[in-house]
Amino acid sequence: MTQAKEGSAAVNQTAVNRKSDRELVVTRTFDAPVHIVFEAWSKPDLFKLWWVPKSAGMSLVSCDMDIRTGGTYRLVFRHPAFDQPMAFFGTYKEVTPDKRLVWTNEESDQGAVTTVTFEEHAGKTLVTLHEIYPTSAALDEAIAGSAEGLPEQFAQLDELLAGRAA
Repeated sequence: MTQAKEGSAAVNQTAVNRKSDRELVVTRTFDAPVHIVFEAWSKPDLFKLWWVPKSAGMSLVSCDMDIRTGGTYRLVFRHPAFDQPMAFFGTYKEVTPDKRLVWTNEESDQGAVTTVTFEEHAGKTLVTLHEIYPTSAALDEAIAGSAEGLPEQFAQLDELLAGRAA
């Protein structure tokens, strides 16, 4: 469950790994400084540009993010196959600029707690997304659904950052 995306000078690889019956870990190194990568995760106008995998056929019609410890988020998606939009929402449990984001996924009782860390090394940023689910079945469902798009999402983020890091 790993995907590589080739670049002109190097290969940036998104690794998606099930670490346990309830844990998913995704890593990728981006060729951009940490403050630019963190902005792409924390500014709604940038987040909207990369979060939805293009191949999913969905659109992000609303993106409300109050990115601070105790703040909330609400993302609303539309898909042509569904009459009603789908909302995903939760609370930011921890926000440490350029270092760490932790949020809950509260749209169901099977939502994960997501932690994203940012580590800069020589002008590049290692992003680690760690999700812990309440049950093994919830992780199974995520792997079969939204987690499948993570390599594409991270590739889209890589493209966005390439335009911003210059």
